[in-house]
Amino acid sequence: MAGYGVANERLRALEELEREIGAALQSAGTVILELSKEKAAERLLERQAAQFGAAVLKVEAELSAQIRYLTQVATGQPHEGSSYAARKGCQLALNRLEYARRRLGELARGCQQLLEA
Repeated sequence: MAGYGVANERLRALEELEREIGAALQSAGTVILELSKEKAAERLLERQAAQFGAAVLKVEAELSAQIRYLTQVATGQPHEGSSYAARKGCQLALNRLEYARRRLGELARGCQQLLEA
């Protein structure tokens, strides 16, 4: 169940990111509209440009965080809400067990051959 909490949190973060991108585009549109006027309001331009810059920085930071998270998931590093690392560890343990079983079989056959000789 913990996986759903992490997934829901990630989805909420992406929805917020989408809203932030919308706000950035709106600010950029306002700047373009104001620049198309014969007499542009400098204060409005500065405020909208500053809002656009802040939104772009926020979007960039959040996208970087999302990419880091996805990189961790894809590389098998343990992270909250995933069973991948546990499954990988279990598979490696099963592989080691199978190797040990084979080696013990070989050892048993070798001992048997020595006893028969």
